[in-house]
Amino acid sequence: MRPLVPTHVETLKPYVPGKPIEETEREFGLKGVIKLASNENPLGPSPRAVEAMRNIAGAAHLYPDATSFHLVRKLAAHVDVKPEQVVLGSGSNELIELLIRTFTTPEDELLLCQGSFSAYRISAQAHGRPFVEVPMREGYQYDLEAMAKALTPRTRMVFLANPDNPTGTAFSRDALTRFLAAVPPEVLVVHDEAYFEFVEWPEYTSAVPLLGGHPNLVALRTFSKIHGLAGVRLGYGIMNAQLAAYLHRTRMPFNLTVLAQAAGLAALEDTEHVRRTREVNRAGLDYFGVELPKLGGTLTHSHANFVFVDFGRPSVALYEQLLRKGIIVRPFAGQGFPNHVRISVGTPAENARCVQVLKEILT
Repeated sequence: MRPLVPTHVETLKPYVPGKPIEETEREFGLKGVIKLASNENPLGPSPRAVEAMRNIAGAAHLYPDATSFHLVRKLAAHVDVKPEQVVLGSGSNELIELLIRTFTTPEDELLLCQGSFSAYRISAQAHGRPFVEVPMREGYQYDLEAMAKALTPRTRMVFLANPDNPTGTAFSRDALTRFLAAVPPEVLVVHDEAYFEFVEWPEYTSAVPLLGGHPNLVALRTFSKIHGLAGVRLGYGIMNAQLAAYLHRTRMPFNLTVLAQAAGLAALEDTEHVRRTREVNRAGLDYFGVELPKLGGTLTHSHANFVFVDFGRPSVALYEQLLRKGIIVRPFAGQGFPNHVRISVGTPAENARCVQVLKEILT
């Protein structure tokens, strides 16, 4: 008999989200737990977005605009592309799923970087798509040269996280353009730039300025990080208009709530919240960069809103010790980094408390 569950689903290891504050407080009998595990905005959501959601909440009994007409046009103007190049999703994760479902078949292969964002691998396997993972090079950097050599006639899609999650590393515009030159036009390159707003490296580029010369290139972005709307679920892709039209065929209708559409419109106008978020993030990265090496931590150079730290000891045990003291971080032993934890940048007080608790544990 045919099994009820296909093998690719039976063997799938699901995504493990960061532990919630409420669950940690309940489990350990704690109060005032701080979460530095999921790269959320420590300043909270855009105040303008919160107000917009309050104002629209009375329309929650109505189906949302299935085309997100106003948000699509505002985003297009914000990014300086045509509206038909924008596709919205319930978080950028939905767009990852849509891209795989729309443009690949079980006979195709996906090309991934080993140890990068696990959602690519999980989504590929969930759809029964084979994938090849290329190891990172020294310094936990994408090895784009090795990835170019790993392309085969079966390769249909490549995922690149830049900046990367969980390592925080990034690659330059020159490296990206060299890679794109090596990719056949029938292979889609998905440039996931969820953290691009935090990058302060002049050699970095978003994929958006390169779209004109590369119709097989897709840029993915999110409102979860810089705008603080992780709980609303709002992401977007920017791409060739023909590709976007195919995604609209396969995406579910009403995939964005009325609250998400209102929040996105307002957040794009909240330049002060974006400015303050960048400021707090830069100070937090600098603080961790000074304090964590004093405790024996080795950090990558992060271009995002978190640090990736090796304390030279099993990360799961350290994570559990921190939990018991009310600090939630993220261990990455399950992704091939046995001694690494990822610590999101919090408020100055949260960062200081995290370092103090680490001192108590490590010394």
